[in-house]
Parts: sequence; structure tokens; C-alpha cells
Amino acid sequence: MQTDTLPATDPHAIGRAATLLRAGCLVAFPTETVYGLGANALDADAVARIFAAKGRPATNPVIVHVADRIHAKKLVADWPDSATHLADRFWPGPLTLVLPKAPCVPDIVTAGGPTVALRIPAHPVALALLRSCGVPIAAPSANRSTELSPTTAEHVQRSLSDRIDLILDGGPTSGGLESTVLDVTTNPPTLLRPGLVTIAEIEAIVGSIQRAGSVGDDAPARSPGQMARHYSPRTPLTIATTSRRHIETLTADGARIGWLTHRDEGEVPGVSRVLLPADPVSYSARLYAALHHIDSLGLERIIVEAPPDDDAWLAVRDRLHRAAEA
Repeated sequence: MQTDTLPATDPHAIGRAATLLRAGCLVAFPTETVYGLGANALDADAVARIFAAKGRPATNPVIVHVADRIHAKKLVADWPDSATHLADRFWPGPLTLVLPKAPCVPDIVTAGGPTVALRIPAHPVALALLRSCGVPIAAPSANRSTELSPTTAEHVQRSLSDRIDLILDGGPTSGGLESTVLDVTTNPPTLLRPGLVTIAEIEAIVGSIQRAGSVGDDAPARSPGQMARHYSPRTPLTIATTSRRHIETLTADGARIGWLTHRDEGEVPGVSRVLLPADPVSYSARLYAALHHIDSLGLERIIVEAPPDDDAWLAVRDRLHRAAEA
């Protein structure tokens, strides 16, 4: 049986979803980044259902979503000045802060680590759900582990249709990529995952920050999104700096190719091309939807034109490199 989907505009949808969450069930819901798979963050058994549904390794912590800063502070052992300044600027919004966890946060949420990742989402459906259920919601992306993140309810249904209790359909998400994750327990703060909030925007608030690398799949992570392979379509993906030339070589050998590019170099006969915007914000908003579409075509390979090598495109490059075939 497929998971029920309710439009978020249904007057009973938020209440039903909140009831399910309080009962230990799993609810997928939209945020301004991607769709999240939610459970009561204070219920270890409910959070364990997230890991089981996604096939997520226990070494990969999950982000906890809260309705406001008062609820955030209840989940941490210390709240530094840097967190105040960043929350003043970016909450609600796509910035996740990593802070020392309070004893009330179950170890499964943090992969057994001493810190918890928190954010206040900006999406009205997510905020309404948090306020209605009255508990913090642990919510990684609503997809099978390592696969493409969902930006529509249909993406969630295809990935998790028989594994979760409800999907709240709030339409396509606007941001398209996951939140930026910043560890404020270090000095200077450490960027654990690039996202929709840029390094330049963060450094304008707290000064220079440092950057962390990937972790091995068997090592506990401090943040989601640090595994070497993640955000991947099922079709093998290759990043190419001269994508048209690469495609022409492959198609000459009869390969069935999908092409994702931000440069309008014209069509290649027999190739499924998606032309994305040439600015990083608009590109980010459409990237996962484009990859979901190409991935559904039953092709042999996806070729992606390499994005520019500057910090404005850092989050896009991060997702593509983690999605690419090793």
C-alpha cells in the first residue's frame, strides 16, 4: 500500500500530521530547502524509524527542526554569542547550527556525538507543523540514503512510498538544495556542509570560518552531508569541463546520454538535454528536479557541465561531486 499524501492546503492536514508525529510515526513535509522526513526528535524509537526507512547509516546524524529559538535553546548545553548573531540574521532559514547537545537529545539523533544540529525552517508548512505538534522534529531529506534529495511530494512517494506514514504536499520547494551546516563549537566556526547560505554571508556576520572535509562512511559524522558519496541519481553521473565534446564522443559509440548544462551550446541529436540557469541561486533551485527527471529516462549515463570554480557555486559543486561516480 502506498503512503498517504495530503495537500498542505487541506484544513485537516497539519493536525493529522502533528498527531502522527506525537504518536511516533513518520511524516514527510516540505521545507524551503528540500522535503524532510520527520519524527519526534525526543523519541529515540521514532528517530530509529527514520534510519530504517531511509537505510541510513547510524554514523550519520540528523538535523533537528524547531519552531523558534526558545525551543532550540532547550536542546543545547551552551549557546554562544556567535549562535545569537547567526540566528538573528538567518533564522528562520536554510542555516543549520551545530551546538553542544543537551542530555534530553537522544544519542541516535547525533550519531552518538556530543553536538546537535539545529535550524528553524522558513517554509510556512514546516513552521505550522512544528507549532502544531509541539515537539522538535528530526528530519533528514525524505529519500533513501545516498539517493537524490526530493523537491516534490512525488519524489518522496517514489522513494519511500511504503515506508512512511504520511506526506504533506506543499508543492515544489523553492531553494532546491539542503541547508548550510555550520559548527559553532569551534573557533573559528567550521563549515561542515555548504548550502543556500553562502560563506560570504556567514563571514559578514562572524568573520572568517574554516572548512571541513568528507568523513568515511564508517566514521561518525558531526553533520549530515559529509559522506563521500551522497545525493546520487541511480544513473551513473560524470562531471565534464567540456561536456558537449564528451557527449559527442559517447553518442558516437551509441550510448544513451542525459546532459545537464548551464551553457547553451545547442542540442545534440538523440541526447536528453536540460538547460539550467547560469546563476547559482536559480541553478540550485532546479538542480535536483532536473536530475530526478533525467534519472527517470532509463539512460546509460548523465553528463553534467562542470559549474564555475568560485564560492558562489560551492554548494552546487559539493552536491555534484558527491553524486558523481567514483
